[in-house]
Amino acid sequence: MSFIDFSVLDIIDIALVAFLLYQLYRLIRGTVAINIFLGVAAIYLIWKLVEALQMELLSEILGKFIGVGVLALVIVFQQEIRRFLLVLGSTNFTRRRKFLKQLKWLRSDEQELDLEEIEVACINMARSKTGALIVIERQSQLGFYSETGTVINGRLSSRMLESIFFKNAPLHDGAVIISGDRIVAAGCILPVTEKTTIPRRFGLRHRAGIGVAEKTDALAIVISEETGDISFAIGEVFQNKIETSQFSQKLRAYLEK
Repeated sequence: MSFIDFSVLDIIDIALVAFLLYQLYRLIRGTVAINIFLGVAAIYLIWKLVEALQMELLSEILGKFIGVGVLALVIVFQQEIRRFLLVLGSTNFTRRRKFLKQLKWLRSDEQELDLEEIEVACINMARSKTGALIVIERQSQLGFYSETGTVINGRLSSRMLESIFFKNAPLHDGAVIISGDRIVAAGCILPVTEKTTIPRRFGLRHRAGIGVAEKTDALAIVISEETGDISFAIGEVFQNKIETSQFSQKLRAYLEK
């Protein structure tokens, strides 16, 4: 078969590969895994180029990198791979439907985020110096972090948030994860940033907020228990001492990024 001879099966093959790669991109977009994936893809393209140019030594070295890169992808996606295989082998239709919604293969019935409820809760907790860590899900799926806490799956409300972070409440030490109009889980454990430039006055709550913002595209809202200061963490941005009068404007601006 020559290069220009295409059959219907070839077209279907290319279309399926393109579809799967696109869905994989949508799944990992906004997470740290996308950087690893793009790095492996870039090395693979360079490898094929030097292989075509018959640069044997460089081709051999890059080939070794590709092998390690594939292993790194398996390690990074171990939770998603495990969950995907469990869903494929499951006879529970509801479980399969929920997973497909997370991949955005099915239309989601989630309602829009109610920012006013978050604003009221955060301002009240800042005034009463109630420590809090709220993580708002955006494109990146936060299911892995939700599983570390207590599943709530309740409708978002300011009273619910304030009750969770009440000083004597059993879940006040962890993070609350919000997706759409739902409080997904509370008391969640988040990754702590490894940055050494963070001032010592910021405790584990702030470092966890920065950590989850580094690894996903989520917005973390941190309220200090000592000072009542409100901080935002998203991507590489960390802004401290947000004035309550500017909270609403800042919140909407960060979520639109």
